[in-house]
Amino acid sequence: MTAMQDVCVDLATEGAELAALVAGLPPGRWSAPTPSPGWTVRHQVAHLSMVARLVALAVRDPAAFERATAPVRSDFEAGMTALLDEELALPEGELTDRWARNRAAAEQALAAVPRPEPVPWLAGPLPASVLAAAGLMELFAHGHDVRDALGLPHEHTDRIGHVAFLGTRTRDLAHHLRGLEPPAEPFRYELTAPSGVRWDFGPADAEQRVTGPAVDFCLLVTRRRHRADLALTATGAAADRWLDIAQTYMGPPGPGGARTGQSRV
Repeated sequence: MTAMQDVCVDLATEGAELAALVAGLPPGRWSAPTPSPGWTVRHQVAHLSMVARLVALAVRDPAAFERATAPVRSDFEAGMTALLDEELALPEGELTDRWARNRAAAEQALAAVPRPEPVPWLAGPLPASVLAAAGLMELFAHGHDVRDALGLPHEHTDRIGHVAFLGTRTRDLAHHLRGLEPPAEPFRYELTAPSGVRWDFGPADAEQRVTGPAVDFCLLVTRRRHRADLALTATGAAADRWLDIAQTYMGPPGPGGARTGQSRV
């Protein structure tokens, strides 16, 4: 894959852009329904604030992170809902301020960790750089929901390369979440970035292949669009099956419609 900007820099930039988008929303727009069933714009921002808070906690105080997320490991949906409710209890102005503080804390904490060093997370320890990519994935997915709700255009940059990388790394996760055995053979991914350059992941001689626009790939693995609506091509039976179940996050995948519900990372 071609070199990309540092993931922590891209994480901060993406967060700042989405924060600026919602900063001036009139009160009525916060209640606009998003494609995630039952979630408004306010839910999306609250979720992002919660995730940023957990990231900062995981880096700075792993023991406190384990205590805070113990209910999630016991009952994923109930635990995540309880964490989200803490953010939703805040008025919009306080919520955006808290999100800003949580983002800054997460960005600073991740930037201070050596890239290969593992950080605890809900699905198990992750290298700091991968956790930063997961944070960027959250911003991509939930930012997409917010823009859909508000009728705003989507302007993608090569920052999505980190999301694409995460999508290739979580190939086996999608199988495990459904009780399926991951394929033994490696996949090759050949994706075209928004800038027009090509990003390659996996061995060049792999028989199982996925090709197409990187934006479409990111929309697929975050389950924001159905594969039938995307210009992705699979070569090989295992790659074709994976396109039906791909996801980058823990939690229920949602139904397989055009939009498949909010992320539960």
